[in-house]
Amino acid sequence: MTGRLDGVFTFGVEKGRGSRLRRLMGVSFGFVYLVYPVSDIVTGKVGGAGAAWQLAALAAFVTTYVAAVLSPGDYGDRGRWTVPLMAVTTAMAIVFPLLFGGGWTALPIYVTVMLSMALPLRPALVAMAVMALVVLVDSRLAGAEAETIVLLLVQVWTLGILFASVRNTRMLVLRLEDAQREVARLAAGEERLRIARDLHDLLGHSLSLIVLKSELAGRLAEQGSDRTAREIADIESVARQALVEVREAVTGYRRRGFSEELDGARAALTAAGLRVAVRISGTPLPDGLDGLFGWAVREAATNVVRHARATRCEIGVAHDGSGAVLEVGDDGDAGPYEPGSGLRGLAERVRAEGGVMEAGPVPSGFRLRITVPGPAAGPATADPGAPGGRDSGVPAV
Repeated sequence: MTGRLDGVFTFGVEKGRGSRLRRLMGVSFGFVYLVYPVSDIVTGKVGGAGAAWQLAALAAFVTTYVAAVLSPGDYGDRGRWTVPLMAVTTAMAIVFPLLFGGGWTALPIYVTVMLSMALPLRPALVAMAVMALVVLVDSRLAGAEAETIVLLLVQVWTLGILFASVRNTRMLVLRLEDAQREVARLAAGEERLRIARDLHDLLGHSLSLIVLKSELAGRLAEQGSDRTAREIADIESVARQALVEVREAVTGYRRRGFSEELDGARAALTAAGLRVAVRISGTPLPDGLDGLFGWAVREAATNVVRHARATRCEIGVAHDGSGAVLEVGDDGDAGPYEPGSGLRGLAERVRAEGGVMEAGPVPSGFRLRITVPGPAAGPATADPGAPGGRDSGVPAV
């Protein structure tokens, strides 16, 4: 629909039954100019067969003019009869002043209004110039006075420019509405992507921890250990927290920071039997990096638990105000590496903050490294030899 707005004929671009009525009202208010030929007939200035011919000509002009204005569809689609009707109307506006003279010289004004509403700006300006020339020639041949000719020329240009401006304004409004709809559509898509990404990260971590604790509780139950009840209580607590986090993610109120995610990652890794070492140096993380690094630690820890078969995991964070570095690694078997949906989503978050993410095998295992430079200088440095996380390419949930 909207792709047709740059076409030739755009009389009607509104939606609904009232569009043609509004269109007709917009271009036909100037029927007042027909008072001049009508008055010649009513006052008896023209009588007999001449009056009958002029009445017929007047009826034909009004009919074709109105039909041409209403022929396009609700969105400016060119109707089958649009071009012929506009051509006939234009021909009448040129010929009738030559045949009848007098007040008929105002007919080109109607054609100017019609074409100004139907054509883009440059063709409309050409149409105005042509109609001005028609008015000049017809008026001179009809013996009109100079003042009348000047008045008609002024009206051709002023009304033509007025209705061309109305048309262009309407086009701008419609394009703005289209742009607003597109923005709303993109925003909805982005929100769906955010929810999907958050749910992937949240449930992947929580479900991995539940599985690990369930396996541990099962082994403890077989041994008759008193820790079984505590592990089951932990499973219930993790499940309830996962429900809360899912609700927060869907409603957009999730605000867990780096310290909370670090505690959760340490608990999950410890439950999986890994030795965990955490190194934090420098100043506290700003809000933007706090949330980003929180997501990164959660994703990396989930992948280490699910895929690494490691015995040790190291997490290092360095921030000096001018840049920040996060490294998460393990000493497990790297194996074939292909980024999955979790790491791809994390990489998008890092790029949005102007940072760089590196993930891949290293001699000591696997390493995930995120570098986010500050506004004043390059990134801070961390131990380059620390191993990192992985993503098997299989979604965590």
